[in-house]
Amino acid sequence: MLTLTPTAIEVVRTLTHAEGMPEEAGLRIFTADDSATLQLAVAPVPAEQDQVVTAEGSRVFLDQQAAAFLDDKVLDTGQDPNGEGGFVISQQGQGVSGI
Repeated sequence: MLTLTPTAIEVVRTLTHAEGMPEEAGLRIFTADDSATLQLAVAPVPAEQDQVVTAEGSRVFLDQQAAAFLDDKVLDTGQDPNGEGGFVISQQGQGVSGI
């Protein structure tokens, strides 16, 4: 199952606890049109078949393809070479990729 670092937990919590969002809101990671590209969106509730990952009050919703891909991964935050912040995924013993 996807694991979140403390930094990722805080960023997800900040994004999903914005004014007007329901308490059950989460960060949804999904694929569109069966593509291999992961997409992110803040969602008020999980989609019907989403897997829900909860960590210290932060919720992440994963569609079936994203859940399969991220099953043994860690979600963290970081900066790209241009200094832009974002989420990164890693696997123990391997490099990091941005999403």
